[in-house]
Amino acid sequence: MRFFLEISYDGSKYHGWQYQPNAMSIQETIEKALGDLLGVKTPIVGSGRTDAGVHASCQIAHFDAENVDNERLKFKLNSYLPREIAIRKIHSVTQEAHARFDALSRSYAYHMHLNKNPFKVGTSHYLHAPVALSSIAGACAVLVNWTDFEALSKVNTDVNHFNCHILKAEWREVEEGYVFLVQSNRFLRGMVRALVGTLLEVGTKKITIDRFSEILAAKKRANAGVSVPAAGLFLSKVEYPKDIYLNLDT
Repeated sequence: MRFFLEISYDGSKYHGWQYQPNAMSIQETIEKALGDLLGVKTPIVGSGRTDAGVHASCQIAHFDAENVDNERLKFKLNSYLPREIAIRKIHSVTQEAHARFDALSRSYAYHMHLNKNPFKVGTSHYLHAPVALSSIAGACAVLVNWTDFEALSKVNTDVNHFNCHILKAEWREVEEGYVFLVQSNRFLRGMVRALVGTLLEVGTKKITIDRFSEILAAKKRANAGVSVPAAGLFLSKVEYPKDIYLNLDT
């Protein structure tokens, strides 16, 4: 049988989601826990990779196993896993369901605060001055009508194309600062952090909205803003077709 894990984690101490031979990852930590509890090596496949230091309020991964009691396994995993990783739910899904390839969209949230706050260290990016929300809103309007985001991708990345369909891009003012919300059918490596860095240049009037469009059109990473720190970034939601879930346990 196949199952989806719904996972939350603080990525501060980990070298990203994906398994790495010489560093601890979220994937390896969960796979070890599953293997120990189920008594057999149990690989997991995530909806996508998060980089070192990036968090998730909702990551999805699938695994195969026999005779699993979803609630009991969730309890055992949460007792076994380190405190930085939590299993929110285990869903029964169709055998063909795939955490990566069946995802309809992924959403990220990037958190920023304006006043020095020791309790936000590691989960929010400290800005030293307010930004112009109207300018950023104009740049966000450009994003939802754009398709090629090579300018915001890490260089030398192994992809066939740089096209993404951004469904939502919104910069909100919240208590103590801002949060940037973005939803897309797919994201390129480093894309969200580079995007936030470039939007901050718009919001601080270093570049205009027209220049923002020119940067996207030029398709050169060197023209875009610097990548903001990983600490404020959260994978917040992954959406799937409803018919892949069994027993209405979504």
